[in-house]
Amino acid sequence: MCGLVGALSRQIEQHVRERAVRLNLTAPQATALRELSGPLTMRELAGRMGCEPSNATFVIDRLEEQGLVERRPHPSDRRAKQLSLTSEGTALRNQLLEILMEDSPMAGFTPQEQEMLQDLLQKALR
Repeated sequence: MCGLVGALSRQIEQHVRERAVRLNLTAPQATALRELSGPLTMRELAGRMGCEPSNATFVIDRLEEQGLVERRPHPSDRRAKQLSLTSEGTALRNQLLEILMEDSPMAGFTPQEQEMLQDLLQKALR
């Protein structure tokens, strides 16, 4: 089973790389945009991306330079910043999500099967 999960992970990573290029993004930039569904701290984003905060910072710096992401003061933690998409970032994220759905490795699953798989994977990660 571990081999199957690993193979699926590699297939998804390849899918993201191929689709990111179409939007002039790197795979890590696409992953960051995909995961920025709402305001997040750098640490939260890094956790979702499966990388160190310093790596996420590098990615966010590039996205910020492109006007896609902005850093804002955290509402309850003066030491932290929240990352938020700009309107351009939101538009690009929407495009990315559409492109990622094309021929997705998950496309063969019904919505119910996708939800079931998500629940099972979350249970395995506890």
